[in-house]
Amino acid sequence: MLKRRIIPKLQMRASRFGSKPRMVLVTTRGFEESLEMGDPVSQAKIFEAQAADELIFLDLDAQDANRATMIDVVRRAAEEIFMPFTVGGGVRSTEDFKILLDNGADKVSVNTAALESPGLITAAARIHGAQCVVLSIDYREEKDGRGRVYSHGGKTATDWDPADWAARGQELGAGEILLTCIGRDGSRQGLDTATCRRAARAVGVPLIAAGGCGLASHFVEGFQDGLADAVAAGTYFFTKDENIMQIRSRIHNAGIPIRLNR
Repeated sequence: MLKRRIIPKLQMRASRFGSKPRMVLVTTRGFEESLEMGDPVSQAKIFEAQAADELIFLDLDAQDANRATMIDVVRRAAEEIFMPFTVGGGVRSTEDFKILLDNGADKVSVNTAALESPGLITAAARIHGAQCVVLSIDYREEKDGRGRVYSHGGKTATDWDPADWAARGQELGAGEILLTCIGRDGSRQGLDTATCRRAARAVGVPLIAAGGCGLASHFVEGFQDGLADAVAAGTYFFTKDENIMQIRSRIHNAGIPIRLNR
């Protein structure tokens, strides 16, 4: 049986220190409010010491700022940490995939560009392998209870249902799905396990649930109720006096298969 995974999500924005901008780690709420937390690679090293399974680095502003994803952060991460990591934000072409993979990323996450040009998923999977292609899906729970996929950092609505887009993404060649509920981002109120479960049942590739973890029990719910293969969280790890090894024990005690030691 495949082991479930815990994946810290390191979200970044450009912040100006002195004469030039640099990428800083932030926590967010609803994809809008953000609080600067420090250096992403330094924090990544802490997560590695705490036995995280993987990491996700996301450049939140690359798409809107029309700039390349943070290559300097990718290079530093590849030099200083020794665990798999995914990079996303501002990925627009197969060349962007190549640059990020060549600089040390294990997988690349694509969101807006995949919605605008779905063939990018197929092309990237053909060139680099499906295992390198992560389809990132951001969605909102609408007033009628349905989910709707959004692009451009949660600003632009599409006609896609998240489970349907996940299934289509797999058909196109994505090897993994990152599913994030925008309204629950940073809320610490728990994952949207109902939508996660629908999406997990719609695909045959690993699904990562994100958005809303505030208690260790929310990770357990993500696996048990949401049928997720992995749970990703950002705000949780900066607001709770509980590290990844403690969460891992709670998950194991719930009878969920998860790695206990590195």
